[in-house]
Amino acid sequence: MISSRAEYLFYLEADRIALKLNRKRPRFFGDEIWKFQRLLRKLEYLTNCKKFVFYKFYRFCLYWYFQSVCIRLGFTIPLNVFGPGLNIAHRGTIVVNRLTKVGKNCRLHVCVSIGVMAGTEDKCPIIGDNVYIGPGVKIYGPIVIGDNIAIGANAVVNSSFIDGGVTIGGVPAKIISNKGSEGLLIKGADLAVSRKK
Repeated sequence: MISSRAEYLFYLEADRIALKLNRKRPRFFGDEIWKFQRLLRKLEYLTNCKKFVFYKFYRFCLYWYFQSVCIRLGFTIPLNVFGPGLNIAHRGTIVVNRLTKVGKNCRLHVCVSIGVMAGTEDKCPIIGDNVYIGPGVKIYGPIVIGDNIAIGANAVVNSSFIDGGVTIGGVPAKIISNKGSEGLLIKGADLAVSRKK
């Protein structure tokens, strides 16, 4: 969660690297995903760090713009869920519950749904670092997904996979390989740290 301006700038850089972009700023036309992620991070920064009245009004206006962008792109992605190095692969339906927590360097594909266990309001997944989430994946309930896990397309994940470095898939999901997420995503947060040194 962003708690300072330095962290805000770090998240922006980590996301840029994860998206494999060499430019420092999005193009005027195009780069919708990058623009969305920058807007997401700006709102997180304003929400977590800026408490003055002026910033509250600015945040309120920016939030309504953010909602319109979400509708246009098909995203329901709340604030303060994803760590640095987020890579949304393309526009399309993505639904994430606001109580979900996802670590750094997550690659997220289209038609993903991450939500609560049926009949509850607060039992959401906790997802570790360096997790690849393939197209059509459904993750729900009070489960834990460990680090360096790849989740195959159309998997339904309703139980925990704490041991990292595996690939899971199927309905319901089970371990199908010991490969993990290596090579399926760019570790933007790690690269951003190494470039700062």
